[in-house]
Amino acid sequence: MSLLEVHDLKVSFDTSDGVVKAVRGVSFSVDRGQTLGIVGESGSGKSVSTQTLLGLTAGARIEGQALFEGQDLLTMSDEQLRRIRGKEIAVIFQDPLSSLHPLYKVGRQIVEMIRNHEPEVTKAQARKRAVDLLGMVGIPQPDRRVDDYPHQFSGGMRQRAMIAMALALNPKLIVADEPTTALDATVQAQILDLMLRLQREFDSALIMITHDLGVIADLADDVLVMYGGKPVEFADRRTLYYRPHHPYTKGLLESIPGSSGAKDRLKPIPGQPPSLINPPTGCTFHPRCAYIMDRCVTDEPQLRPVLDADGGTDPNHRSACWLPIEATGLKPEAEELRRQAVATGRTTAANITTQGVEAQQ
Repeated sequence: MSLLEVHDLKVSFDTSDGVVKAVRGVSFSVDRGQTLGIVGESGSGKSVSTQTLLGLTAGARIEGQALFEGQDLLTMSDEQLRRIRGKEIAVIFQDPLSSLHPLYKVGRQIVEMIRNHEPEVTKAQARKRAVDLLGMVGIPQPDRRVDDYPHQFSGGMRQRAMIAMALALNPKLIVADEPTTALDATVQAQILDLMLRLQREFDSALIMITHDLGVIADLADDVLVMYGGKPVEFADRRTLYYRPHHPYTKGLLESIPGSSGAKDRLKPIPGQPPSLINPPTGCTFHPRCAYIMDRCVTDEPQLRPVLDADGGTDPNHRSACWLPIEATGLKPEAEELRRQAVATGRTTAANITTQGVEAQQ
């Protein structure tokens, strides 16, 4: 059994406009020492999926199972979850300035977290550990900066402080929720390198949530692509980058700056993410897809194995798309397979792509 196993997770919220189906059947697993990347646009259900595991989605209707070391997180009491949050499972949030309390010194917040889970540790011992942690994550003069307030740190330093807090109790699982979004490219690279080094040192499992496939290019072992609250493709990192099957994954890869050479223009995905109150019928991605076929409008595809480079089905590479399972990759022959499938599978749906995009815009 893996460290964390999530099975058919569904999360919805009642609102005045209707029921928001934020997560619609997500399954994944991750073990110690491994990194799972969860990728998708805003509103795809990435953050809600992981926050639900820790009881951070108050008022949500939740179905499914989330086994952490064999125990279901979704059935635990608030007291049981409090014992796990921070100690067994740590979270690094997107905006460290709003995650750290502005009125308390950084060191005090780390000390408080340590002593909350380990009351036998004295304040002096916890402070020494906080100084050591700040030094480990690259904060200069940690013995002095431990007494600074969050606003006295730069954005990159605040994120390093959050990483130090997350690692304070040597957690078995770290959830990093878009930890580099607000940082410039240079600091972003430093933070990612730091997280990768510390993960290897502590042998923790890591779930990296991001909207940018470029962020996890050198970080993730496996990648789960989400769209409209559902998983649309899953594969190991190398397979996903070189042999994508789902058109949404292909679109994300083509949206990475520099992925196709400096002389080529980026290829943005047209339209907008779907409404999670009234999602489209059939494949949720079909209003924005360039490869739409008739059945995409009426039949919802499920994850299924696609072909590997040797011509056999790959159980570890699954895609929720009606395109032929051999239509993988970014080469011209794969594109020709997609075009042929569209020509065969499109009769009455010839104008749906254009109409769907115009309606979204």
